[in-house]
Amino acid sequence: MAGTNWAKNLTYRAQRLHRPSSVDEVRRIVAGSERVKVLGSRHCFNDIADTPGDHLSLDALPAEVEIDGDVVWVPGGMRYGELAAQLADSGLALHNMASLPHITVVGATATGTHGSGVGNPSLSAAVAGLDVVRADGELVRLRPSDPDFPGSVVHLGALGVVTRIGLRVQPTFDVATTVHLGLGWDALLGEFEAVTSAAYSVSVFTDFDEVIQVWAKARVGDERREDLFGAHPAEAPTHMLRDTGIDNLTEQLGVAGPWHDRLPHFKAGFTPSNGDELQSEYFVPAEHGGAALAALRPLADKMAPLLQISEVRTIAADELWLSPAHGADSVAFHFTWLPQQAAVEALLPDIEAALEPFGGRPHWGKLFTTEPADLDLLYPKLADFRSLARRFDPDGKFTNDFLARTIGL
Repeated sequence: MAGTNWAKNLTYRAQRLHRPSSVDEVRRIVAGSERVKVLGSRHCFNDIADTPGDHLSLDALPAEVEIDGDVVWVPGGMRYGELAAQLADSGLALHNMASLPHITVVGATATGTHGSGVGNPSLSAAVAGLDVVRADGELVRLRPSDPDFPGSVVHLGALGVVTRIGLRVQPTFDVATTVHLGLGWDALLGEFEAVTSAAYSVSVFTDFDEVIQVWAKARVGDERREDLFGAHPAEAPTHMLRDTGIDNLTEQLGVAGPWHDRLPHFKAGFTPSNGDELQSEYFVPAEHGGAALAALRPLADKMAPLLQISEVRTIAADELWLSPAHGADSVAFHFTWLPQQAAVEALLPDIEAALEPFGGRPHWGKLFTTEPADLDLLYPKLADFRSLARRFDPDGKFTNDFLARTIGL
């Protein structure tokens, strides 16, 4: 049995958990199953990976990576922290990392996971190829020249089992993190674009009552700002959550280090928390970022009993059909909640209503209550994706309650 997700707010219903050690074994299991889903790092907060049938964990597949020019080929069960260490040893880098390096590459890219930076698209945008086991057990290789490719990268697990994924890489680089304190609301809202573009990767942490911190991660060689519209650099390492230890955080204070040791907020060798949280996130076009932030502030008192922290990030546009940044440079509003799911889900419609005028798109792997009809409007290629999924999986082997409830598969 597969047990629970990382946040422990979901007990999986799968009857069997398989850990195949080869792609051929994956193909046999998929072909012989009535219903099947892949189980990655369990870091989704909804039932996107649940199934009443068979769960597949790909962590027993051979862990070797293959570097082919500017593309690295990664096995389906590998996590970003493992991959980053191997790339760094080869003098290579990814363009960005998520807050946590503990998540699987395949799972993160399947849901449009991202880091931050006005020039940095989502992690999914780095995908240069997919090897997918379809419902009939056939292994299909999808590449950027394939007309199905833009619809296949952010796939929500609906197309098949990704046994290998290609990511574009670049020469390694160093990054330095400076945490700025004391930024006022007038400065943030009045200079929103300037604040969020102040470094290669910028995260604004807030509880909507005050601006708590701004994390500016600058590539070494780029100009670094010491003053940020009245905010000042922290003189000691600091956690985005008050009264929380810093041992699991990546290094701050402007100390330069390799990209993979700075772009995530949390160290690969530490567990960032024990899962006592829930998460939601919504994306709006970047031109509405400041206005959307202002629209959320009146909800501060409603959020206060449930909110641990909110993080505001930027993501460059891509052309992937179900990416939350599809077709538009975006600003993402992430919410880390206390583990009180009923109360959180009762509050989410207020947040979604505040962001509705700006076209707020939910993150597929986190909690949301957006209606299916609204998702069709927010994701204009959703009908095309349904057609693609039905072509790959005509009998619904990879469908589940989440896909039926949200996108009509």
